[in-house]
Amino acid sequence: LHSAVTRIQVQRPGFNYTFAHICILNNDKTCIVDDIVHVLEELKAARSSNRTNFAITYPITHLKDGREVYNGHQLGGVTVHSKDRVKSAEAIQLTYYLQAINSLNDMVAEKWESIFCDTVELFQKSNRKVKMYPFTSSSLKEDFQKTSRVSERYLITSLVLVVTLAILCCSMQDCVRSKPWLGLLGLLTVTLATLTAAGIINLTGGKYNSTFLGIPFVMLGHGLYGTFEMLSSWRKTREDQHVKERTAAVFADSMLSFSLTTAMYLVTFGIGASPFTNIEAARIFCCNSCIAIFFNYLYVLSFYGSSLVFTGYIENNYQHSIFCRKVPKPEVLQEKPAWYRFLLTAKFSEDTTDSEETSTYESHLLVWFLKRYYCDWITNTYVKPFVVLFYLVYISFALMGYLQVSEGSDLSNIVATATRTIEYTTAQQKYFSNYSPVIGFYIYESIEYWNTSVQEDVLEYTKGFVRISWFESYLNYLRKLNISTGLPKKNFTDMLRNSFLKTPQFAHFSEDIIFSKKYNNEVDVVASRMFLVAKTMETKREELYDLLETLRKLSLTSKVKFIVFNPSFVYMDRYASSVGAPLQNSCISALFLLFFSAFLVADSLINVWLTLTVASVEFGVIGFMTLWKVELDCISVLCLIYGINYTIDNCAPLLSTFVLGKEFTRTKWVKNALEVHGVAILQSYLCYIVGLIPLAAVPSNLTRTLFRCLFLIALVTFFHCFAILPVILTFLPPSKKKRKEKKNPENREEIECVEMVDMDSTRVVDQITTV
Repeated sequence: LHSAVTRIQVQRPGFNYTFAHICILNNDKTCIVDDIVHVLEELKAARSSNRTNFAITYPITHLKDGREVYNGHQLGGVTVHSKDRVKSAEAIQLTYYLQAINSLNDMVAEKWESIFCDTVELFQKSNRKVKMYPFTSSSLKEDFQKTSRVSERYLITSLVLVVTLAILCCSMQDCVRSKPWLGLLGLLTVTLATLTAAGIINLTGGKYNSTFLGIPFVMLGHGLYGTFEMLSSWRKTREDQHVKERTAAVFADSMLSFSLTTAMYLVTFGIGASPFTNIEAARIFCCNSCIAIFFNYLYVLSFYGSSLVFTGYIENNYQHSIFCRKVPKPEVLQEKPAWYRFLLTAKFSEDTTDSEETSTYESHLLVWFLKRYYCDWITNTYVKPFVVLFYLVYISFALMGYLQVSEGSDLSNIVATATRTIEYTTAQQKYFSNYSPVIGFYIYESIEYWNTSVQEDVLEYTKGFVRISWFESYLNYLRKLNISTGLPKKNFTDMLRNSFLKTPQFAHFSEDIIFSKKYNNEVDVVASRMFLVAKTMETKREELYDLLETLRKLSLTSKVKFIVFNPSFVYMDRYASSVGAPLQNSCISALFLLFFSAFLVADSLINVWLTLTVASVEFGVIGFMTLWKVELDCISVLCLIYGINYTIDNCAPLLSTFVLGKEFTRTKWVKNALEVHGVAILQSYLCYIVGLIPLAAVPSNLTRTLFRCLFLIALVTFFHCFAILPVILTFLPPSKKKRKEKKNPENREEIECVEMVDMDSTRVVDQITTV
């Protein structure tokens, strides 16, 4: 396999590049390859000459030239005899290092990586007993973007399901008052806003990434609720009013709350799109979300508002809600076939008595269900204890999950499932989790290496690690020669340069030391490096992160100035900020929203209830998210930020209607709030869940995380809107007792008396109306 890889050729006009042309070179101008290759070459030579005394030790072994090399990250699944002699190994990891010094070299290296993967897969077919997992510098990017390609048909299925359900949710048996086109146009409004945002991002040079898959669902939760709330407000208007008056009443009733929730979305995602967020993918996601939400607000005001007016005139003229055909009178319909009468069923205003005037829209299934059954059932005295008990169970399980929250830094969580990244990281975790990656320990200042106390300090810092260190090897070299390690500076440096580094088995350490000549020709070690490896357990990622933080804190307080580095630290730092930065921004957003809403709500109690509801929802989502094996990473944290706004979107109108209600009982106002806003919440929830379901089948870990988080947010919010809040509000403040208002002299009551006089001139008061 190694020979096949080194023979790979990249054809360019006039020249064929091989691994030797683009590899990174060491001091003797040969390609740097893994030490395990040299070990295998020596093992092969020993077997060909029938030598049986050649042994490999683990995790440090010796080559034929006497060099000590670390093989803990190159041999996996190792079984050892006594004295760390390797009996067998289940896996070997080979790494090839390529240059990227200019654009041509970078292009050749990229092509070489592509051919490398094809070569390994071809080699796999001819050697089926050996499993091979290629992985290159571009694999993660390709596999991350692959999620978008594998999601296409599932998103189309989701769109079809949402369109169908949105139309059904806006339909009813009455063909005049049914509004199926508004369901379709509401979804079209959301789609136009999302496409507008995508177009603006593309025109401004923005980069697409697979996290954008979450934006349509952010828009679906917010945009559809706004359109359904407007339709619900339309049903509350009087049919004998002009279309203009009904539209004005709709905007007055629903657009204030929709404007406030839109502003909160813009603030939350605006902070995420600001320079405070140092994750580019999260920043672009928030920026795109902001643009989409802003245009959705404009389109709802203009496009959807105009559509509502248009369907209002159709209803006012008694035209069919789908075919726009004039609906004939009942006496004319009697002469038509049954299927014709079924399609043109409608209730005319002259057929409606005064007592039925307010119930013309009750033939809508959801309105009928909430008003006739659910509101009475959820406020029933015998149901409330079970709801409270269920809430306690909910809190218990959420707490259990919350105490087990784990922060995710696994690369496989953000890519499609059947990819090279998944296969490679799974194999690496299985076979190479005994030791950490090789950590570079860099001393970046001139220190007194010859001083015994400094020597003890350096050895103390590296204690407990598997070490590949010129410094420790040099001290052992001096001891073997019976020379004190506490030599004078000149003798210590001369012995290091002219004796130790000239020995073949230690010559490779010359790459780890930088010498400098001073003005008096005195040579000094100005910088050096060593390599450390830590023993790790199954929780490798958590241990590595803790180790990194410990070493960094030690580097700030130690006498010897050093830094530690490994390429994986770049991802670990990015991971730490991918969780910390969005969490910090979400906290800032939450505080801002609380401060902002305190000046906008009519009663401060609304703010209190809203804060408690958001806290309860977020706590539950985090807990159940953990129990569902979703780690806290960039994707899940972005979903949690969205969850704050989604909860406010759905719960704020309910709480506002309840708190601002005067007189009557708490139960009466809970029923009223559910009747007024429950239909819009239920319609939005059903469409949202139906749209999410196909996402669960996408073969990608990113969409799996997205589905589980968004599904939990919708489910827990729905549970609070339709069970927890209606029950708790019936026996907790505010009180709804009648308040006797003091009469002011200016507030006078005018009494209109209608009197009837009989033939005997007897005066009888028949009716008194207070105006």
